[in-house]
Amino acid sequence: MTNPNSHQTRTSLRSLSALTLAGMIAVTLGGCSKPGPSASDVPVRIGYSAWPGWFPWKVSEEKGLFTAAGVPVRLTWFDGYLDSINALNAGQLDCNSQTLGDTLSSVAAGADLQVVLTNDISSGNDQIIAAPGIRSVADLKGKKVAAEQGTVDHYLLLLGLKKARISEKDITFVPLETGAAAAAFVAGKVDAVGVFAPFTTQALKRPGSTTLFSSKDFPGAISDHLVCNREFVAKHPEKVQQIVNAWFATLRQIKAEPGPSLAILAKRAGVNETDYKAYDAGTTIYSLEKNRQVFQPGTTMTSLPFAVEQISAFLQAVGLAKTAPKLDGLLEPKFVNAAN
Repeated sequence: MTNPNSHQTRTSLRSLSALTLAGMIAVTLGGCSKPGPSASDVPVRIGYSAWPGWFPWKVSEEKGLFTAAGVPVRLTWFDGYLDSINALNAGQLDCNSQTLGDTLSSVAAGADLQVVLTNDISSGNDQIIAAPGIRSVADLKGKKVAAEQGTVDHYLLLLGLKKARISEKDITFVPLETGAAAAAFVAGKVDAVGVFAPFTTQALKRPGSTTLFSSKDFPGAISDHLVCNREFVAKHPEKVQQIVNAWFATLRQIKAEPGPSLAILAKRAGVNETDYKAYDAGTTIYSLEKNRQVFQPGTTMTSLPFAVEQISAFLQAVGLAKTAPKLDGLLEPKFVNAAN
């Protein structure tokens, strides 16, 4: 979906003497020096990327809703979705916006994460889009299909192939970052592409292209969340609670001021407001009540505990997860249950 370069500096004897003197002065003056920032002042590092269910975080930021909730936040935008996942796994973020399936893949690879909030479920905004002449999933046999390997739309592609009883070996899979995959499809370099909104808008600019299937055909299979490092949650539960509170305040803000909010959302998405409105049907934002319901046990994909088991098994079956992810404590509902 970058590691900072390190360098080593040398200190001359003269500089060392100056530092020693400064240290003596600091000890002498004692309480005259300013204290460092307290833990409560350290911003929470949250990542997000291009998805309609996550663009509202920009409204949270611009409208000062994190501050109103009492929590400092450093919101970081990622052009590449996979980069945001990697940043969370590397400890460069405290929390990230990502799908349940991609979270399970990370956990299977050793990441220690917790799902603390459900932003939405994808109800059509993840799509497999095909070139003219490809009218069914069966027509993908022998064709080049691009998607970002190991992430949400690769997962959607595999779901569609399995439903049609087609193996991934029957297609030529082309692993590309989502934006690059959409561009390659429009340029005619691949025959089909797996993309999510707003990249769907770009891909569908290819004349005659059509959507073969989408997340709408697999209800509940793709859910989107705020996922945090488990250690961060344990050390700073009050901050996690404030962030979750800020999210629901953001949804109220969007409802109360739809016009100004739409302008912020469309600008962050890089599309016009008309195009952004078209994404509404394909993303089902979850209310506070729905959040509380989805964390409960159930027997359909609308229950996160059930979905976790089903997706985990599927990821292992198709090779997107090499080992079974540890599921104990992955879902943490206490923050939505306590949200105001």
